[in-house]
Amino acid sequence: MKQITRFVFLMFILFSLSSADIHKFYVAIFQMDYVPEKNVIQMTSRVFTDDLELAFEKKYDKKFYLGTSREIPEAKKYLKIYFAEKIKVKVNGDLQPIKYLGKEIEDDVLVCYYTIPVPSGIQTLDIKNTTLFDMYAEQQNMIHTNINDTKKSLLLTVEEPEGLLEY
Repeated sequence: MKQITRFVFLMFILFSLSSADIHKFYVAIFQMDYVPEKNVIQMTSRVFTDDLELAFEKKYDKKFYLGTSREIPEAKKYLKIYFAEKIKVKVNGDLQPIKYLGKEIEDDVLVCYYTIPVPSGIQTLDIKNTTLFDMYAEQQNMIHTNINDTKKSLLLTVEEPEGLLEY
């Protein structure tokens, strides 16, 4: 009986470990902080590099090798284009341009930095973010904001790619 119990336990552990890889978690994190002294929102995105690589390969039909010594020279241009297409921010109802500043790699995550001009204070923030939605139906984009010393968050999905925050 002890042998059977041990066998069942080992099979359970083996099955549990093997099934852990079946469903991958698709999430990207975006942090937006308002800096009133500079009249800008500073935004940081954190996206898994391998997911973005696959999206770029599908969209642009080339390999980018982001954050490696093999990264293609025009990677910055494509990052600017991609995120400009995928992220739209309206401040007080007015669409604002997003300025891409640069990137770095942290482990397996691509971290990108942007600024968004704010002509005056912020009463509303309307955010549409479809990053990686064309790749993964399960993709979720979490938006964390710190505006006027108030922290709020949005969870954007394929079914609900846009949200409005009021301050």
